[in-house]
Amino acid sequence: MTSAGYDLATSTAPAPPAGLRFLQAGDVSTRYLQWGDHGRAVVLVPGAFETADAWHALGEVLGADHRVYSFDLTGQGYSDAVAPFDVAHDVAQTLAFTRALGLTGADAPVLVGHSSGAAIVGLAALAAPQDVAGVVFLDGDALPLDVPTWGPRLVVEPYRTSLVRLALRSDRLVSRVYASQCGPTCAPLDAAGVDLWRRPLQQRGTERALLSGATRGEIPAMTSEQLEALRRSATPRLVVWGCDDVDGAYTPTSPSSTAAAIGAGDPVLVPGRHLTTISSPDAVAAAVRQLEG
Repeated sequence: MTSAGYDLATSTAPAPPAGLRFLQAGDVSTRYLQWGDHGRAVVLVPGAFETADAWHALGEVLGADHRVYSFDLTGQGYSDAVAPFDVAHDVAQTLAFTRALGLTGADAPVLVGHSSGAAIVGLAALAAPQDVAGVVFLDGDALPLDVPTWGPRLVVEPYRTSLVRLALRSDRLVSRVYASQCGPTCAPLDAAGVDLWRRPLQQRGTERALLSGATRGEIPAMTSEQLEALRRSATPRLVVWGCDDVDGAYTPTSPSSTAAAIGAGDPVLVPGRHLTTISSPDAVAAAVRQLEG
């Protein structure tokens, strides 16, 4: 059985698109995108089930007066899938990526982390404050996801793998998840849009990483001690949040509680739900510029 080039029986992944750009970042050959050629550097770190492509709209807006980069985390797109698939490795890849670009010291970038990417940029600022000019928590609180310990064990192999593959091959499911996260102001995904979101997650190494995460029931997160250390740090901090991003793990108080936890000023609220990178790129870009004073 096949769909969108994906063979459920043999687990043959669709080929990556031509023309992808890669940079060696530590132990990971890292796929990335770039916008702009002048101004402060900004590095965009994706959340769970996202890749560099999720940042296209924001990258184009910020690229007018910044050097903007986005990349695929290991095990979550076209970058090499190199274990372990955990937050420490994500942080190491992020810092290795910025250093490979020469973005250190006086040329250190602002790191923008979307959703679970907020924890990655927060931890990167703690690990290498001299190489991080500021951090933006975008639609993310860096807290652990409240998943029952028995949840990931309910589905055992080979059924877990089959469920992941069936979910990814469903155009309707991909479109519905996107619509629910992006909100009514976002245009529905067409076939090319579905492929843009799905194909990176169908790469063979990525499937292995997704299954590893599902087994552990984990997403990148910070401990209370780490959040307190960030709050006390000298790194400039900002929280940006979609006004209607209050479903699931978040409540109307999440933006303000997140800002208090990391010692940021009042959160900047922008139109949209969870994918404000797509629904409100101009407003998010304006907020990022605000962080620079």
